[in-house]
Amino acid sequence: MRMANPSGFALLLKKAPLVGAFFVGAIWHLPAQAFCPLPERAQQVAVRQVIDGDTVRLTDGRSIRLIGINAPEIGRKGRVSEPYAEAARRRLQALVKASDGKVGLVRGVEAKDKYGRTLAHLYGRNGDNLEAVLLSEGLGYRVAVAPNVRLASCQHGAEQVARKARAGLWARSPVQRPGDIRQSGFAVVAGKVRKIERNRGGVWLELDTALVLQVPARLRRAFPPAYFDGLKGRQVEARGWVLDRSRKGGLKPGQRRWLLPLTDPSMLQRY
Repeated sequence: MRMANPSGFALLLKKAPLVGAFFVGAIWHLPAQAFCPLPERAQQVAVRQVIDGDTVRLTDGRSIRLIGINAPEIGRKGRVSEPYAEAARRRLQALVKASDGKVGLVRGVEAKDKYGRTLAHLYGRNGDNLEAVLLSEGLGYRVAVAPNVRLASCQHGAEQVARKARAGLWARSPVQRPGDIRQSGFAVVAGKVRKIERNRGGVWLELDTALVLQVPARLRRAFPPAYFDGLKGRQVEARGWVLDRSRKGGLKPGQRRWLLPLTDPSMLQRY
Protein backbone atom coordinates (compact mmCIF):
# COMPACT_ATOMS: atom_id res chain seq x y z
CA MET A 1 0.00 0.00 0.00
CA ARG A 2 1.38 3.41 -0.90
CA MET A 3 -0.43 6.19 0.92
CA ALA A 4 -0.83 9.62 -0.61
CA ASN A 5 1.18 12.09 1.45
CA PRO A 6 1.24 10.20 4.77
CA SER A 7 1.39 13.44 6.75
CA GLY A 8 2.28 13.12 10.40
CA PHE A 9 4.12 9.86 9.80
CA ALA A 10 7.57 11.30 8.97
CA LEU A 11 8.96 10.54 12.41
CA LEU A 12 7.43 7.08 12.41
CA LEU A 13 9.01 6.35 9.04
CA LYS A 14 12.43 6.87 10.59
CA LYS A 15 11.54 4.61 13.50
CA ALA A 16 9.50 2.01 11.63
CA PRO A 17 11.52 -1.07 12.70
CA LEU A 18 11.39 -0.01 16.37
CA VAL A 19 7.69 0.80 16.20
CA GLY A 20 6.92 -2.50 14.51
CA ALA A 21 8.87 -4.53 17.06
CA PHE A 22 7.08 -2.87 19.97
CA PHE A 23 3.68 -3.05 18.35
CA VAL A 24 3.77 -6.78 17.59
CA GLY A 25 4.27 -7.44 21.28
CA ALA A 26 1.67 -4.92 22.37
CA ILE A 27 -1.23 -5.89 20.12
CA TRP A 28 -1.55 -9.36 21.57
CA HIS A 29 -2.75 -7.73 24.78
CA LEU A 30 -5.80 -6.24 23.05
CA PRO A 31 -9.13 -7.97 23.84
CA ALA A 32 -9.70 -10.92 21.52
CA GLN A 33 -12.73 -10.49 19.29
CA ALA A 34 -14.03 -12.65 16.47
CA PHE A 35 -15.10 -11.08 13.18
CA CYS A 36 -16.19 -12.63 9.90
CA PRO A 37 -16.64 -16.28 11.05
CA LEU A 38 -15.47 -19.13 8.88
CA PRO A 39 -18.03 -20.23 6.27
CA GLU A 40 -19.03 -23.87 6.12
CA ARG A 41 -16.60 -24.68 3.34
CA ALA A 42 -13.04 -23.51 2.89
CA GLN A 43 -10.24 -25.04 0.85
CA GLN A 44 -7.30 -26.08 3.02
CA VAL A 45 -4.01 -24.77 1.64
CA ALA A 46 -0.40 -24.62 2.85
CA VAL A 47 1.46 -21.30 3.03
CA ARG A 48 5.08 -21.26 1.90
CA GLN A 49 5.84 -17.58 2.48
CA VAL A 50 4.22 -14.43 3.86
CA ILE A 51 5.17 -11.63 1.47
CA ASP A 52 3.66 -8.75 3.43
CA GLY A 53 0.59 -7.93 5.50
CA ASP A 54 -1.86 -8.68 2.68
CA THR A 55 -0.10 -11.18 0.40
CA VAL A 56 1.07 -14.76 0.86
CA ARG A 57 2.52 -17.42 -1.44
CA LEU A 58 1.26 -20.99 -1.23
CA THR A 59 3.28 -24.18 -1.59
CA ASP A 60 1.46 -24.82 -4.89
CA GLY A 61 2.97 -21.59 -6.26
CA ARG A 62 -0.10 -19.39 -6.14
CA SER A 63 0.16 -15.84 -4.81
CA ILE A 64 -2.84 -14.91 -2.68
CA ARG A 65 -3.97 -11.30 -2.25
CA LEU A 66 -6.15 -11.06 0.86
CA ILE A 67 -9.55 -9.50 0.19
CA GLY A 68 -10.68 -6.50 2.23
CA ILE A 69 -7.38 -5.23 3.59
CA ASN A 70 -4.69 -2.93 2.29
CA ALA A 71 -1.57 -3.32 4.43
CA PRO A 72 1.38 -0.89 4.52
CA GLU A 73 4.05 -1.52 1.90
CA ILE A 74 7.33 -3.23 2.66
CA GLY A 75 10.24 -1.12 1.47
CA ARG A 76 11.92 -2.46 -1.67
CA LYS A 77 14.49 -1.17 -4.12
CA GLY A 78 15.94 1.24 -1.59
CA ARG A 79 12.61 2.51 -0.29
CA VAL A 80 11.85 2.67 3.43
CA SER A 81 9.00 0.47 4.65
CA GLU A 82 5.82 2.31 5.54
CA PRO A 83 4.89 2.50 9.23
CA TYR A 84 3.70 -0.87 10.60
CA ALA A 85 4.52 -2.70 7.35
CA GLU A 86 7.01 -5.01 9.06
CA ALA A 87 4.67 -5.41 12.04
CA ALA A 88 1.82 -6.44 9.71
CA ARG A 89 3.99 -9.02 7.98
CA ARG A 90 5.23 -10.48 11.25
CA ARG A 91 1.72 -10.64 12.66
CA LEU A 92 0.45 -12.47 9.58
CA GLN A 93 3.41 -14.83 9.82
CA ALA A 94 2.47 -15.52 13.44
CA LEU A 95 -1.16 -16.17 12.53
CA VAL A 96 -0.12 -18.62 9.81
CA LYS A 97 2.35 -20.32 12.16
CA ALA A 98 -0.37 -20.68 14.81
CA SER A 99 -2.29 -22.71 12.19
CA ASP A 100 0.75 -24.92 11.50
CA GLY A 101 1.19 -23.25 8.13
CA LYS A 102 -2.21 -24.39 6.84
CA VAL A 103 -5.13 -22.02 6.38
CA GLY A 104 -8.64 -22.06 4.98
CA LEU A 105 -9.09 -20.29 1.64
CA VAL A 106 -12.34 -18.88 0.24
CA ARG A 107 -12.01 -17.37 -3.21
CA GLY A 108 -13.62 -14.09 -4.15
CA VAL A 109 -16.34 -13.60 -6.75
CA GLU A 110 -13.65 -11.99 -8.88
CA ALA A 111 -10.98 -14.67 -8.84
CA LYS A 112 -7.83 -12.72 -9.73
CA ASP A 113 -6.43 -9.19 -9.70
CA LYS A 114 -4.62 -7.41 -12.53
CA TYR A 115 -1.31 -8.87 -11.36
CA GLY A 116 -2.58 -12.43 -11.65
CA ARG A 117 -2.81 -13.01 -7.90
CA THR A 118 -5.67 -15.09 -6.55
CA LEU A 119 -8.13 -12.97 -4.57
CA ALA A 120 -9.31 -14.76 -1.44
CA HIS A 121 -10.19 -14.63 2.24
CA LEU A 122 -7.96 -16.63 4.57
CA TYR A 123 -8.95 -18.28 7.85
CA GLY A 124 -6.87 -19.63 10.72
CA ARG A 125 -7.27 -23.05 12.27
CA ASN A 126 -9.48 -21.53 14.98
CA GLY A 127 -11.85 -20.10 12.34
CA ASP A 128 -10.67 -16.47 12.60
CA ASN A 129 -10.68 -14.43 9.42
CA LEU A 130 -7.05 -13.34 9.11
CA GLU A 131 -7.84 -10.05 7.38
CA ALA A 132 -10.23 -9.10 10.19
CA VAL A 133 -7.64 -9.93 12.83
CA LEU A 134 -5.12 -7.61 11.18
CA LEU A 135 -7.72 -4.87 10.75
CA SER A 136 -8.79 -5.07 14.39
CA GLU A 137 -5.18 -4.54 15.44
CA GLY A 138 -4.58 -1.53 13.19
CA LEU A 139 -2.24 -3.33 10.80
CA GLY A 140 -4.03 -2.41 7.61
CA TYR A 141 -6.89 -0.38 6.14
CA ARG A 142 -10.25 -1.82 5.27
CA VAL A 143 -10.98 -1.70 1.56
CA ALA A 144 -13.92 -2.95 -0.50
CA VAL A 145 -13.59 -3.53 -4.23
CA ALA A 146 -16.75 -4.76 -5.95
CA PRO A 147 -17.70 -7.52 -6.51
CA ASN A 148 -15.53 -8.94 -3.69
CA VAL A 149 -17.42 -7.25 -0.87
CA ARG A 150 -19.11 -10.14 0.96
CA LEU A 151 -17.26 -9.40 4.22
CA ALA A 152 -17.22 -5.60 3.90
CA SER A 153 -19.54 -5.05 6.86
CA CYS A 154 -17.81 -7.30 9.38
CA GLN A 155 -14.37 -6.11 8.27
CA HIS A 156 -15.57 -2.56 8.82
CA GLY A 157 -16.45 -3.57 12.37
CA ALA A 158 -13.00 -5.05 12.85
CA GLU A 159 -11.30 -1.83 11.73
CA GLN A 160 -13.50 0.22 14.04
CA VAL A 161 -12.06 -1.66 17.01
CA ALA A 162 -8.55 -0.50 16.10
CA ARG A 163 -9.72 2.99 15.28
CA LYS A 164 -11.47 3.48 18.62
CA ALA A 165 -8.46 2.05 20.47
CA ARG A 166 -6.06 4.16 18.40
CA ALA A 167 -4.11 1.01 17.68
CA GLY A 168 -1.42 0.71 15.01
CA LEU A 169 -2.06 2.89 12.00
CA TRP A 170 -4.75 4.74 13.94
CA ALA A 171 -2.38 5.83 16.73
CA ARG A 172 -2.04 9.04 14.74
CA SER A 173 -4.97 9.74 12.49
CA PRO A 174 -4.02 9.07 8.85
CA VAL A 175 -7.09 10.94 7.59
CA GLN A 176 -6.07 13.78 5.27
CA ARG A 177 -7.71 16.90 3.95
CA PRO A 178 -7.95 17.02 0.13
CA GLY A 179 -5.59 19.99 0.02
CA ASP A 180 -2.89 17.96 1.78
CA ILE A 181 -2.58 15.33 -0.95
CA ARG A 182 0.81 15.47 -2.63
CA GLN A 183 1.17 12.11 -4.38
CA SER A 184 -0.73 9.19 -5.85
CA GLY A 185 -1.46 6.16 -3.72
CA PHE A 186 -3.87 4.88 -1.11
CA ALA A 187 -5.41 7.54 1.09
CA VAL A 188 -8.19 8.17 3.59
CA VAL A 189 -9.57 11.65 2.95
CA ALA A 190 -12.20 13.80 4.67
CA GLY A 191 -13.91 16.88 3.28
CA LYS A 192 -17.15 18.49 2.12
CA VAL A 193 -19.00 17.50 -1.06
CA ARG A 194 -19.32 20.74 -3.00
CA LYS A 195 -20.73 19.52 -6.30
CA ILE A 196 -22.20 16.37 -7.87
CA GLU A 197 -22.25 15.73 -11.62
CA ARG A 198 -23.36 12.79 -13.75
CA ASN A 199 -22.15 11.91 -17.23
CA ARG A 200 -21.04 8.94 -19.31
CA GLY A 201 -18.00 8.47 -17.13
CA GLY A 202 -20.12 7.94 -14.02
CA VAL A 203 -20.92 10.13 -11.04
CA TRP A 204 -18.45 12.78 -9.89
CA LEU A 205 -18.32 14.31 -6.41
CA GLU A 206 -16.08 17.32 -5.93
CA LEU A 207 -14.55 17.19 -2.47
CA ASP A 208 -13.54 20.67 -1.34
CA THR A 209 -11.42 22.27 -4.09
CA ALA A 210 -8.62 19.76 -4.65
CA LEU A 211 -10.13 16.32 -5.15
CA VAL A 212 -12.92 14.66 -7.09
CA LEU A 213 -14.44 11.30 -6.18
CA GLN A 214 -15.68 9.15 -9.06
CA VAL A 215 -18.18 6.33 -9.16
CA PRO A 216 -17.20 4.73 -12.50
CA ALA A 217 -20.07 3.99 -14.85
CA ARG A 218 -19.30 0.25 -14.73
CA LEU A 219 -19.86 0.24 -10.94
CA ARG A 220 -22.89 2.56 -10.88
CA ARG A 221 -25.30 -0.34 -10.28
CA ALA A 222 -23.46 -1.27 -7.09
CA PHE A 223 -24.58 2.03 -5.54
CA PRO A 224 -28.22 2.23 -4.30
CA PRO A 225 -30.52 4.65 -6.19
CA ALA A 226 -30.76 7.02 -3.23
CA TYR A 227 -27.05 6.83 -2.39
CA PHE A 228 -26.29 10.36 -3.58
CA ASP A 229 -29.38 12.01 -2.10
CA GLY A 230 -28.44 14.71 0.36
CA LEU A 231 -24.70 14.29 -0.18
CA LYS A 232 -24.11 17.80 -1.47
CA GLY A 233 -22.86 19.98 1.36
CA ARG A 234 -22.19 17.01 3.63
CA GLN A 235 -18.91 16.16 5.31
CA VAL A 236 -17.72 12.73 4.20
CA GLU A 237 -14.76 10.41 4.57
CA ALA A 238 -13.60 8.56 1.48
CA ARG A 239 -10.85 6.03 0.92
CA GLY A 240 -9.20 4.47 -2.07
CA TRP A 241 -6.33 4.87 -4.49
CA VAL A 242 -5.73 8.48 -5.50
CA LEU A 243 -4.69 9.15 -9.10
CA ASP A 244 -2.80 12.20 -10.39
CA ARG A 245 -4.61 13.32 -13.54
CA SER A 246 -1.94 15.90 -14.35
CA ARG A 247 0.37 13.05 -15.42
CA LYS A 248 -1.79 12.23 -18.44
CA GLY A 249 -0.91 15.22 -20.55
CA GLY A 250 -2.33 18.03 -18.47
CA LEU A 251 -5.64 18.93 -16.92
CA LYS A 252 -8.65 20.31 -18.72
CA PRO A 253 -10.02 23.65 -17.52
CA GLY A 254 -11.92 23.22 -14.28
CA GLN A 255 -10.67 19.71 -13.60
CA ARG A 256 -9.33 18.72 -10.20
CA ARG A 257 -5.82 17.30 -10.21
CA TRP A 258 -6.54 14.45 -7.80
CA LEU A 259 -9.04 11.70 -8.62
CA LEU A 260 -10.21 8.99 -6.21
CA PRO A 261 -12.42 6.30 -7.77
CA LEU A 262 -14.90 4.72 -5.33
CA THR A 263 -14.93 0.93 -5.69
CA ASP A 264 -17.89 0.24 -3.36
CA PRO A 265 -20.50 2.29 -1.44
CA SER A 266 -18.76 1.42 1.84
CA MET A 267 -15.64 3.28 0.70
CA LEU A 268 -17.44 6.54 1.53
CA GLN A 269 -18.85 7.36 4.97
CA ARG A 270 -21.13 10.32 5.76
CA TYR A 271 -20.69 12.36 8.90
